[in-house]
Amino acid sequence: MAGSENINQVTNEERELWNAFRKGNEQAFSDIYHQFSGTLYNYGYHLAADAALVQDAMQDLFSDLWRTRKNLSETTSVKYYLFRSLRRKLHRLSDIKQLPEDLYPLQTESAETLRIQGEEDILQRQHLQRLMGLLPARQQEVIRLRFYDNFSWEEIAGILQINEQSVRNLVQRAVVKLRELW
Repeated sequence: MAGSENINQVTNEERELWNAFRKGNEQAFSDIYHQFSGTLYNYGYHLAADAALVQDAMQDLFSDLWRTRKNLSETTSVKYYLFRSLRRKLHRLSDIKQLPEDLYPLQTESAETLRIQGEEDILQRQHLQRLMGLLPARQQEVIRLRFYDNFSWEEIAGILQINEQSVRNLVQRAVVKLRELW
């Protein structure tokens, strides 16, 4: 029960922050940017692997958000909204219809995190990362969204604009493939 209360509390806090931003509160806009820009950049970089393109897309996204704030609808997950919007911006900016299958391997850990973890854990994570690089880009993306960014099946389906069962199938195929490769 306590876990669901925390989820509702975060959702309520996000909702209040979003609504304050929609009413023109500059501090709320700044808070949204600072709270989500890091994970948003990481996600964008995994899609495009072009830092300048991701930065341009993020700048466009936040500029558009501020400019159209009065016309935006309510949301229960700011993170979901931002991820989905950034994905669309990247596709438009890069004119990519579908990402190449194995061009951009998934980066899962920061250098700081790797230094903190034990030596055995580091080796296992590096091995997993190499194996994930062997997966098709779409499978890499669903694994990241599900297990690293903690999106629900429904949210992932919305971000990728595919049905929920397709998301589950992609994750299942990716996990089976990773087990085979391990």
